[in-house]
Amino acid sequence: MGTMIQRYALTEDDFRGDHFRAHSIPLLGNNDLLSLTRPDVIGEIHRAYLEAGADIIETNTFSSTRLPMSDYGVTDAVGEINRAAARIAREAADEYTARTPDRPRFVAGILGPMNRTASISSDVNDPGARDVTFEELRRAYGEQARALIEGGADILMVETIFDTLNAKAALFAIMQEFDRAGTRLPLMISGTITDQSGRTLTGQTPEAFYNSLRHARPLAFGLNCALGPDALRPYLQELSTVSEFHVSCHPNAGLPNEFGGYDLTPEAMAATMGDFARSGFLNFAGGCCGTTPDHIAAIAAAVD
Repeated sequence: MGTMIQRYALTEDDFRGDHFRAHSIPLLGNNDLLSLTRPDVIGEIHRAYLEAGADIIETNTFSSTRLPMSDYGVTDAVGEINRAAARIAREAADEYTARTPDRPRFVAGILGPMNRTASISSDVNDPGARDVTFEELRRAYGEQARALIEGGADILMVETIFDTLNAKAALFAIMQEFDRAGTRLPLMISGTITDQSGRTLTGQTPEAFYNSLRHARPLAFGLNCALGPDALRPYLQELSTVSEFHVSCHPNAGLPNEFGGYDLTPEAMAATMGDFARSGFLNFAGGCCGTTPDHIAAIAAAVD
């Protein structure tokens, strides 16, 4: 989503809209607010990916929890942001499903990582220091999950997980919201291998990450972000070997260049993703940072 939003060269006024016209803090760059202030842009991006062949689109809610939004002073809008984002995606998915009823499209409500971690010290001189508690994380993720369910998400995806304890708070909150709503949506869980060490930021291998969260019984476990598909290969293979659930992979379009862009072409990315599918490593294929509708179109053709 962020890659495509950048192409619109939006201004501070776009991020403020009527909702936040008089807000005292700059909002430029808080992409999740665009579901309220420029829903036309978010809807257009969803439709571009659906047109490219996506079966599942993700809500524009990567940072739409109370803790990250507090940095912008917009915590009171968290529920509204998530509901709006889910409804925008829902409308686009339903539009494409109506065109081809034998091929339904789905909405994944995204619960992204926090800008606070329950496992890593916030003070280099105090190993026990933390800037967030498990309970604060649980409440924040519960609020988000509730709004995504209300907005019409088909799936809830906890993604870009670098801290497994944060993810446990998210999953616990989701289960509580399922009980409250009297429903249960499929879950997807996706971790991030930060570098060639083959571990998450909190030190877990793919197998350890899987074993820590398998109790949630998700539709799929997966890996996303940080690395391109070639670099992810051994870690995806490890996960697919141990997982009793479906496996997903949505890598970056390579590593960022010196300008912050991504250079891996759709054809090159699709070739690797197609090989993953033929090797039996994955069931869900997609893309993260730097992936455009052209990348998704190529991946869809490669794994078809």
